[in-house]
Amino acid sequence: MFRDGHIHTSFCPHGSKDKLNEYIERAIQHGFTDITFTEHAPLPKNFKDPAPEQDSSMKWSDLDHYLKEVESAKKQYETTIRIRTGLEVDFIEGYENETTDLLNEYGPYLDDSILSVHFLRHADSYYCVDFSEDEFGNIVRKVGSVEAVYKLYYDTLLQSVEANLGSYKPGRIGHITLVHKFQQMYPCNASFNDGITMILQAVKKRGYSLDYNGAGAVKPLCLETYPPENIARTAHLLGIPLVYGSDAHAAAGIGQGLDKINRIIIEGSV
Repeated sequence: MFRDGHIHTSFCPHGSKDKLNEYIERAIQHGFTDITFTEHAPLPKNFKDPAPEQDSSMKWSDLDHYLKEVESAKKQYETTIRIRTGLEVDFIEGYENETTDLLNEYGPYLDDSILSVHFLRHADSYYCVDFSEDEFGNIVRKVGSVEAVYKLYYDTLLQSVEANLGSYKPGRIGHITLVHKFQQMYPCNASFNDGITMILQAVKKRGYSLDYNGAGAVKPLCLETYPPENIARTAHLLGIPLVYGSDAHAAAGIGQGLDKINRIIIEGSV
């Protein structure tokens, strides 16, 4: 099995207009035998998207259409490649109940899902941590320092792992070092090894897996996978499954980051 467990679609407002079959054909060309479409789930209806362009997620009005399109693609390619229906669900501090409601309603239709942190809460305001380098700089100014942003991110990530989001809570945690996305411009001078160890222990305790995300490796201000190799190896030694994810937002992104991942761990197998 050669799997890409994190792929977006044309339903993503900040992605491309490439069709599902373009992603699928690209995956087949790269030798993948198993893929998951994990479009950004709609945000809670009472939550205002803090990204400057308010383009973080799929619209509620598109969700059923998205699910139907993926199901149709599964049937079309059933003899060629395994396709899983999934979502990337945001953990938003303070909106746990709304997220649980979403999962309770749509969880039965999913084969796979990811729980990710993109939004940070500070002083009763929310910020999108990965929108752009300029926005990251704004967050740094608001929170006080790069180190404070990192701490806030990892604290929120631990909350996401420990949160009770019901029986359909995603069992895979997305890009756990996403806060590193702009590290070449905003270097962090503190170690968060202890916090990351706590997160890995919490993931292990609950039997979750990790998204081994190649997108950071092709981001010019990051240049490493999420998580980087040392953290991935630690996770593997703890027995935590890592599932490769391209995090492709265009068909051309399928397989990105593979050249930086010397030993890809997929579902616990090296």
